[in-house]
Amino acid sequence: MNFSTMIFPPPPTTPASVGLLLLRVFAGLSMASHGWGKIQDPFHWLDKAENPPPAIFQFLAAFAEFFGGLGLAVGLLSVIASFGIICTMLVAVQFHVSKGDPFGKWELAALYCCISVLVLLGGPGRLSIDALIRSWLEKRATRR
Repeated sequence: MNFSTMIFPPPPTTPASVGLLLLRVFAGLSMASHGWGKIQDPFHWLDKAENPPPAIFQFLAAFAEFFGGLGLAVGLLSVIASFGIICTMLVAVQFHVSKGDPFGKWELAALYCCISVLVLLGGPGRLSIDALIRSWLEKRATRR
C-alpha cells in the first residue's frame, strides 16, 4: 500500500457511495457548524473553562471541527479530516466521561467519532473529491 492509496482509498460500490455521501454531507456540515463559533476565536474559545487547555490545543480542536467538517462534507482529504475529528471527539468523550457526565452529554461526540472512523477506514466513496483525485492519480501513473 503506497501513500496515495492510504490518503485516497479505493471507493466502494455506487449504492454504498450514495449512503456515504449522505452521511458525510450531514455529519460534515453539522461538525463544521459546531466548529464555526470556535474558529472565530480559535486560540481562546475555551478560556472560560475551569481548566482551559493550552491555546494550541484549542486551535487544533477548532480547526479539526470546522475545516475537518467541511473536508468530510465534500470528501476532500477525508482521511486527514477524519483523523482530526476522531482525535478531537475522543478528547471530548474522555472529558465528559471522566466527569461522570451522563450519556446524553457525550453521545454526539461519540457519534461524530464513529462516523469519522468509518470514513477513515472505508474512504469517502465514489461521490467525493478524493475519488476524483484518486482517478486522476491512477491515470497519471498509467501514462508513465
